[in-house]
Amino acid sequence: MMGRLTAAIFVLLVSCVCRTSGVTGCEGYCGRALSSCSCQPTCASLKTCCADYKEYCVSTLPYSGTILGGTDFVVLDATFNASSEVVCRFDNSTDTVGYVDDTGRGHCISPTLYETGWVSLKISSDNGTTFNRVGSWLSVHTGKLDSKFKAILVNSTKWQYYGTPNVGGSLEMTWDISLVGADRVNIELWGYTETGEPYSDNWQGRWEYLYSLAKDQPNNGSFRFVPQPAANGFSSWELGSVRVSPSTYPDGTWNVQAAWTEDHALAWHLEEKFRLDSAGWALEKCLAWDQLEEKLPNFLDEIIDCPCTLAQARADTGRFHTDYGCDIEKGSVCTYHPGSVHCVRAIQASPKYAAGQQCCYDKTGVQVLTEDSIGGSTPDRAHDWGSPPFKKPPRIPGLSHWIYDVLSFYYCCLWSDNCNYYFKHRPSSDCRRYQSPSSAVVFGDPHFITFDGVSYSFNGKGEYTLVTSEETQLVIQGRTEPVEGTTLNATTLTSVVMTDLYSDVIEVRLASGHNSLEVLHNQRTLSFSEQSWMDFRGVFVFCPTSTNVTVMFGSGAGVEVRLREGTMTTTVLLPEEFKNSTLGLLGTMNGDAKDDLLSSSGQLVQDYSSPEEVFEFGASWAVLNKSALFTYDSDYLLNEYKFVPRHDDTFIPQFTVPENPDDPLANLTAEICSGEGSQFCRYDILVGRSPQMGNATRVSFQSHVTLMNDLKPVVTCGWVSPPTNGAKEGTTYLRGAVVKFSCDDGYILKGSAERTCQNSGQWSGEEATCVTPSKIPGIVAGSVIGAVTLIIIITTLVLHSRKQKRKHTEEHSWDPEEH
Repeated sequence: MMGRLTAAIFVLLVSCVCRTSGVTGCEGYCGRALSSCSCQPTCASLKTCCADYKEYCVSTLPYSGTILGGTDFVVLDATFNASSEVVCRFDNSTDTVGYVDDTGRGHCISPTLYETGWVSLKISSDNGTTFNRVGSWLSVHTGKLDSKFKAILVNSTKWQYYGTPNVGGSLEMTWDISLVGADRVNIELWGYTETGEPYSDNWQGRWEYLYSLAKDQPNNGSFRFVPQPAANGFSSWELGSVRVSPSTYPDGTWNVQAAWTEDHALAWHLEEKFRLDSAGWALEKCLAWDQLEEKLPNFLDEIIDCPCTLAQARADTGRFHTDYGCDIEKGSVCTYHPGSVHCVRAIQASPKYAAGQQCCYDKTGVQVLTEDSIGGSTPDRAHDWGSPPFKKPPRIPGLSHWIYDVLSFYYCCLWSDNCNYYFKHRPSSDCRRYQSPSSAVVFGDPHFITFDGVSYSFNGKGEYTLVTSEETQLVIQGRTEPVEGTTLNATTLTSVVMTDLYSDVIEVRLASGHNSLEVLHNQRTLSFSEQSWMDFRGVFVFCPTSTNVTVMFGSGAGVEVRLREGTMTTTVLLPEEFKNSTLGLLGTMNGDAKDDLLSSSGQLVQDYSSPEEVFEFGASWAVLNKSALFTYDSDYLLNEYKFVPRHDDTFIPQFTVPENPDDPLANLTAEICSGEGSQFCRYDILVGRSPQMGNATRVSFQSHVTLMNDLKPVVTCGWVSPPTNGAKEGTTYLRGAVVKFSCDDGYILKGSAERTCQNSGQWSGEEATCVTPSKIPGIVAGSVIGAVTLIIIITTLVLHSRKQKRKHTEEHSWDPEEH
């Protein structure tokens, strides 16, 4: 176990749990436990904080803002005075000038960053001499930022098609006036570009102020103008954003309070040549991009393949996540993928080139391919969400993707009709290499279904290893507590904590009252009031509601935690790379159910039907004190879990379901619990004495069955091309699909007119081709007839000649009687 927990223990040691003697305050010691008090995140709930904890270990409001910067935020609970000269340092590299307001509160302005996720924040009140207050700041991708925090392009499509045929007139943008604390504002255009040799050390990205659209405008929340082609060479900038900032600052002043639009294609300011012939202008750009792509390295071989079906794509939450631009649940219009109803992106960028994968699906749930439609799935040279360590192309979130994947789509597909060039370099993968993950689940009181399908119940009280893998040092631990409101010995899962190779530690647990989930990052409680997606070191967390949390690791492992009726359901999804490397309560992932219940000492459970033997197996996976990852931020947790053995051997659960027809819950149990998995539901009602828990267990079991069905491998035969000079009917390539072929006028079909995707993954029949009807048979026939005719004529002539010759001879021959 020690080898598997090296990374996790390192993460916890960073917070320096050792006590520092002789120090009585938090200045310079945030995250540490001192001899007389604490500067750790848990100190508030434990009431052990040093008196100056909030002064030096600061929180902010808001805690997040756009990657483009300009967010004004308050430093909470720290004291400043009128003479304080506030400087805020982000990620130990970028300084911005803050200020003190009329109430004595310190403010910072977030800078333009080239990375997303949490970055370090240090604050000085003496003009940068000392930075003694520390905290963190969440930098957010512009596409993931809530619209209320940015300026809005009214009819953004018009902005990005401006100058193409029939698109003109005025443009309008709006913003919340509170985002810019000024009475008068400037409207500025900023451009983004990337320079240097791609994939070299001098490859850099940069924002630059271009020019102002208007100055000293009233801050009334809207601006309308008729765009003109940019002068002075600025029209060469094709990607940018409009910034609204106080007019008290000179044009182009960096890192001041501002509202930014999303980055977008600057069609509206391009040169006059674009307006005169947008398609021709775009074709030139498309051809130049095509030539560039020919010189760049091939990234397609290292990106993950797309799931074959929409069901697989939405179920594989450890490796794929909804693309915010094409979300079936939000009714997105899928602007860049017409014909698709939902797209997902691979969560992790490829290892070497930081490339991405996007997979799109139509209303029937099958993947849309670029070979068949402009709206097909497309790989990306630069992952839209960027990738660590960020800061340089192609890893800069959003912007590198725009430069190499989106602008080129405008050139070749949207501003001109030359998509063949684009799809030559961005072809869809056809899912033939895709492998579904394996899934396991913990739910109810608590019940387990392993990766290989073994189901059992383990009702111990303590902290246990759910999954551990030597392969990636993945560790997932779960805590069980007695069910509230019952004198019977039954438990339920109340917390799950996890880490992966070099990742931070994430814990998801039941909040007080059991009506919501609480998420902790390295023992610090997170708020998702502003953002539902957060990037951490080696792990992403998505929390769209207080009852729904998904944790995604760099290894492809995913953990879903759902709250139902006050109980947690935890689903773990692991890709094929984890095969033969997992141990713990969720079993050995190898396709063999016989070795799933393997104790920590290597002993196999011989009788799966023996609850006592299964209980001993479960107890063996109690975590060691030195390897526990949990947060202990209450006296209850300290006394019941941290300072005692992690498995409570005095807690003996009720192993069997009581059969009592007079039980007042018997009839209700019969109504709720039926069909497959009903034994779990019955246990939770009749032993846990909770119909709500029993119903939640029933729903969780059914949800897992649905998940397993969604993740079932499907047979695909791969894309099949239409014949040259012909057509293809059918764009589904899964087992049983039928594709028909036909030819244009003047051609005939050679091969199979209809092909079916077979169980073997091969297409039936022969390749269809369209050929020109040949004239050779007619020529041959004519030649034969002509030859025969000629032979007859010659033969006739010869016979006639011989006949004449014989006749002549007879007439002149000697007769002796005559002489």
